[in-house]
Amino acid sequence: MKTPPIVSLQDWEAAREQLLVEEKELTRARDALAAKRRRMPWLAVEKAYEFDGPEGRASLLDLFEGRRQLIVYRAFFEPGVFGWPDHACRGCSMVADHVGHLAHMNARDTTLAFVSRAAQPDIGRVKARMGWSMPWYTITDEFDTDFGVDEWHGTNAFVREGDRVFRTYFINARGDEALGSTWSYLDMTALGRQETWEDSPEQYPQTPPYEWWNWHDEYGDAEPAEEWRAQTRRGPRGRSD
Repeated sequence: MKTPPIVSLQDWEAAREQLLVEEKELTRARDALAAKRRRMPWLAVEKAYEFDGPEGRASLLDLFEGRRQLIVYRAFFEPGVFGWPDHACRGCSMVADHVGHLAHMNARDTTLAFVSRAAQPDIGRVKARMGWSMPWYTITDEFDTDFGVDEWHGTNAFVREGDRVFRTYFINARGDEALGSTWSYLDMTALGRQETWEDSPEQYPQTPPYEWWNWHDEYGDAEPAEEWRAQTRRGPRGRSD
């Protein structure tokens, strides 16, 4: 293994500053891409899709759990998939392992759900074994075929207007490997992170960054944490770029 040169602290800092320029360019490019996603046209979902859930039958609208947005990852856990019946596929399992605490996404009016063709008892057993907490439903119709995830994994984003559901974006292949954090999921949605620094269409819901953040077991409290209120009183703060 041929390693890079060993240098002084000054040279190391200079090399890092040089790369930092490109890292900031990548950050701004990622923000610009997310802004374009928020301007993607919406596709109306006309079919009445149904799933099996831990509490019985559920429609696609039910998967929103009353929230404005829904992100659905199609996992491969079913007969014929490597690992069955003890595991979902290795790649899908890695995706599940990377999912952050759902309370933060829920606080942005967004629900994340997994779907596959395994029966609910099998899903419940594997979720318990692996320590996964995301809602996980059983596909019962052509949902996977219609949304491009019948032969490969993928993540679809939806938004609802009342009882009408619209498909807003889709990520698959290597794009899925970057997902998992609250920010990466929100960046693929129609409404984004919903923070004031974002380039979003007029009248999209937005609040200042930091003000809505909270400990995952205290969302729903009337006031944000005092330390974050103190920071926001010092002046507006946005992204670090």
